[in-house]
Amino acid sequence: MNTRGRHLLVEYTGCDASVLDDLKRIEALMNQAAKAARTNIVASVFQPFEPHGVTGVVVVEESHLSIHTWPEHGYAAVDFFTCGESVPELAHKVLSEGLGAERAEIVTVDRGLSHTGPSMRMRSHSTERYGDRAFEMISSTNGAHSANGHTSVAHGSPAPMLAAPRS
Repeated sequence: MNTRGRHLLVEYTGCDASVLDDLKRIEALMNQAAKAARTNIVASVFQPFEPHGVTGVVVVEESHLSIHTWPEHGYAAVDFFTCGESVPELAHKVLSEGLGAERAEIVTVDRGLSHTGPSMRMRSHSTERYGDRAFEMISSTNGAHSANGHTSVAHGSPAPMLAAPRS
């Protein structure tokens, strides 16, 4: 059995606060994202926070998608981990649009057992900005202009934490 997969760790900022605080909408978006990624949904569990926010997970045969939202900050932290033929980047597209995000910071990690080296390898670290849904990418994987004419710039240091963890 192939254990290889991709894990996207995504931080969405500038999101629509009303969406981030709507449990039914977040659950529907996460299930739509799981389907877009070509995964098979097993279960969906979501819980509201008081006074604001939602946490939840969509368990899929290929692994999971999880989200934690902070509407008061316009912020959502999301994991997309899928194995096999799934495409977590398609889930990211659904969620960035559905949340109305202005920006997404994405770390992509290749995971799973390897007979030739480390089990985990960071594939890329990038930032997408959506001004009027226009796309700009800043990436650590290359230092050149992207095909759409935007400049790609290497990240020099880790991004600051945008919100404190919930206790």
